[in-house]
Amino acid sequence: MGAKRYIPVGIMLVAAVGLQVTLSACDAAYYLTQLTMSLYYAVVAVGLALLMGYAGQVSLGHAGFFAIGGYTAAFLATRNLTPYAGGAVMKTLDAMGMILQREDLYGQSVLYLSPWVSLAAAVLLTAAVACLIGLPVIRLKGYYLAMATLSFGIIVYYVVLGTPGLGEADGFSDVPPFRLGGGLEVNGRGPFRVQNFYIAAALAAVVMALAANLVQSRVGRALRSIHEGEEAAQSLGVNVSRMKFGVFLLSALVAAVAGFFMTHYIGSIGPSEATAMKSVRYVAIVAVGGMANLWGSLIMGVVLNFLSLRGAFGSFDDAVFGLILIGVMVLAPDGVFRAPGWPRWLGRRGNDAGAA
Repeated sequence: MGAKRYIPVGIMLVAAVGLQVTLSACDAAYYLTQLTMSLYYAVVAVGLALLMGYAGQVSLGHAGFFAIGGYTAAFLATRNLTPYAGGAVMKTLDAMGMILQREDLYGQSVLYLSPWVSLAAAVLLTAAVACLIGLPVIRLKGYYLAMATLSFGIIVYYVVLGTPGLGEADGFSDVPPFRLGGGLEVNGRGPFRVQNFYIAAALAAVVMALAANLVQSRVGRALRSIHEGEEAAQSLGVNVSRMKFGVFLLSALVAAVAGFFMTHYIGSIGPSEATAMKSVRYVAIVAVGGMANLWGSLIMGVVLNFLSLRGAFGSFDDAVFGLILIGVMVLAPDGVFRAPGWPRWLGRRGNDAGAA
């Protein structure tokens, strides 16, 4: 990818630093907690924008993938491995640096699995589930695809809600921080509020750079051709099934990684992260930002989630996102950044440049 394509990503990182400095100067650093969480949720929207805007696949189950990543992190990170300390497997893992030590809620020292291992497990589990769901689902279109992915999300919700080993309605708490090295921890409960904002911004920048590179590549042009017409794309030699499955898998993995980091950041996760309304929120964010507009999805994901987390919508929170989705579909089906006057890299016209 040419250097000029990274300019918007650089602008985003500079804006993140400027925002943090401004909030600190105004003694409003407590907003960084909500902004950090909003960035993680917005990352899910960016992955969904790839699926909806370029592959033309509507998914109402991405909250399920987010929950899979988060629950995998919480389940493995909260296992007390101290009783197995003398085993050969534990000694091998400890020699590889995969066993860490911390204090639990009662002040007792316990051994637990490194979050790096949990991250790998979350990615592998999500990939397996996405393959199991994606292979038959990619053959569906329109309402049938939406119903199938919605059913998947509902299944995940009731599995985590009714499984005692997953905390049932209470979920998981006391999830230890994810240590990145150099003293950095993904942990919103300690003195790491500013550092975690930068970590979330860096994750969003990496995902945006990868997504922008993908859509401007040969694969991205093939995906756009699929969106315009599967039969025509297939007649030109595009492997439609493989392309649709690949972007579905990538989108699911992005959601799972965001769920993983979010769980370590807030130190807990519950069934509410897997509800159908969470998936509808992601769809609404992508719709208002523009189906094929990665930057629009990121910006609106941060703005709308921040307002929601700050309680701006009150008890009508879910209703507001539903109304936003209906209003956008009726009044601005191409998103709010489609109007003339927006920068080319921000509006959909910029994303359409170079299409086959």
